[in-house]
Amino acid sequence: MKMNVEFDCTPEEARRFLGLPDVTKANEVYVETIAKAMQGVGSVDQLQELAKQVAPMGQIGLKLFQQFMESSAGLGGKKSGE
Repeated sequence: MKMNVEFDCTPEEARRFLGLPDVTKANEVYVETIAKAMQGVGSVDQLQELAKQVAPMGQIGLKLFQQFMESSAGLGGKKSGE
């Protein structure tokens, strides 16, 4: 037997329903801190160093951040010679 259940609620209502904490203020502080730090970045090397310092998941977070930056820059993670 297959059964589907659909909930029509806002993300806030879903968070409360699941008993998850409200991290809105912590997220705002984190984003503001990153935005301020990135204002002084003038090169890719500086950006990578910044990412190492603030990445919440260490090397995994850095790799994901690097992939995001490459895809945003239009590089798409292509290797040289392709």
